Amino acid sequence: MTGRVDFRHEPVLGPRAIELLAPTGEGLYVDGTVGGGGHARLLLERCPDCRLLAVDRDPEALEAARAALAGYAPRVRFLQARFDEVGDDREVRSDGIAGALLDLGVSSHQIDRDHRGFTFRAQAPLDMRMTPEGASAADLLNDAPVDELARVFREYGEERRARALAREVVRRRATAPLRVSDDLVAAIVRVLGPGVAAQDKARIFQALRIAVNGELEALERALPALRNALRDGGVLVVISYHSLEDRLVKHSFREWSRACVCPPELPVCGCRGRALGRSLTRKPERPSAGEVANNPRARSALLRAWRKAA
Repeated sequence: MTGRVDFRHEPVLGPRAIELLAPTGEGLYVDGTVGGGGHARLLLERCPDCRLLAVDRDPEALEAARAALAGYAPRVRFLQARFDEVGDDREVRSDGIAGALLDLGVSSHQIDRDHRGFTFRAQAPLDMRMTPEGASAADLLNDAPVDELARVFREYGEERRARALAREVVRRRATAPLRVSDDLVAAIVRVLGPGVAAQDKARIFQALRIAVNGELEALERALPALRNALRDGGVLVVISYHSLEDRLVKHSFREWSRACVCPPELPVCGCRGRALGRSLTRKPERPSAGEVANNPRARSALLRAWRKAA
């Protein structure tokens, strides 16, 4: 890769996320999806003494973040990793963290760069990987059995005709492998009809991306790991863009905020007997109409925040 990568973007729900994190002192904060550094910059500007661990699994994103946050270099450390691996960091294990932010999904940069394969624009490769390693979307489409493809389209894409779409993919790959976006779009049009909306194509492509990168599994591991790493009074903020992501966050925050998690049939409480913290957002918060007008990709964002008990 040559030349500087342009990851400039407006951080979704940026001011509200930083308001909830309320960074102060010299504590260590984690941006687990640093991307272009938008949220990280707001945090470092808000708190002149705070330190930041800037994490991203995408090497292009981390390169862009290094450039964007160069002025804060003494207070920022960069780590190429998945956000569910943050708890393994030596400093995090020894000292804990004062707060953490996860801005899930993909950045505008990743979508706009056709070679990354996150888009259904014509002739984009079916890649969708956050890192160069592992199986691509093309590998999944060409190798997975029909039941697995149907599960991906149904569970991650919430597609009612998931099995029919999976069968169409398998039928087409028997003649020629699916390699570019046009190949999958043709299968979608065949099953859903020629008038299929762009948002439906995006939904199915998103389902593949989630499967390729193991995004829900990573989030499921990351939430308790970050909770455990938080110091007393620390805050975890999560911005999600998919109903399954938001459901995981909602259920985790709800359970952590309950004093008792025993099954109702138990006569005596046998669990921890205390709440681990409390939710700071009763319902998910959404971008304003003005923010969505300036950044249409923010329209599906849902923000939730939780504070660990002191």
